[in-house]
Amino acid sequence: MTKDAHLSTEEINKFNKLADDWWEASGPLKPLHDLNPLRLAFIQEQINLAGKHVLDIGCGGGILTESLARAGAHAVGVDLAEDVLEVARTHASAQHLSITYHCSPIEVFTQQHHHAFDAITCMELLEHVPDPTAIIAACAYALKPGGMLFLSTLNRNVKSFLLAIIGAEYILKMIPKGTHEYAKFITPAELSRMLREQGFNVEHLRGMSYQPFTKAFKLSADCDVNYLISAVGRNIPTL
Repeated sequence: MTKDAHLSTEEINKFNKLADDWWEASGPLKPLHDLNPLRLAFIQEQINLAGKHVLDIGCGGGILTESLARAGAHAVGVDLAEDVLEVARTHASAQHLSITYHCSPIEVFTQQHHHAFDAITCMELLEHVPDPTAIIAACAYALKPGGMLFLSTLNRNVKSFLLAIIGAEYILKMIPKGTHEYAKFITPAELSRMLREQGFNVEHLRGMSYQPFTKAFKLSADCDVNYLISAVGRNIPTL
């Protein structure tokens, strides 16, 4: 596993600066709060979370992690932004949720948890790392045989550049400027290839479309900008 999978110090600092606002539903991370019900619905369409051991990679302040726990999963979150993780721990404790959070590079964490999880989620992370394939390889190692992997990221095309960067960051100011780097966006075809190369069978692909009039997101067949993909572990590699 290469160290290139790590978030840069600049990226970690970017998210640490948002720590105090993480659970403000109308704050700078409002899109994450708005997307969360859709992400959870996509996951629950494919797996009954009750009693399952689920790892949330790039968990941030725990928005999805807490939803997984409320659905009955034994939830574990991993992230590199310590300030944000402290917010996650405090919020989970206040909600009386039993969630374990780790500040660790995912490659290091998964080497210590071989075949430990029934499902892994990795949402809105791959477009921030230099080596998405290394993250997927780490997921494959930590999943039980036949376990499910759920990912979301941003497609790379003119439409996604205009909507996710120009529109969301500069015009509508839905998210802080500089959140995304277009060159790191990943097409569904590229992500599907990465998954197959790491021993996964791709199961489902869904889009998450923003409705400007209702100012809400919905699951759709339009994968031009935000999309979700699920895959089942096939041949689990050995590091």
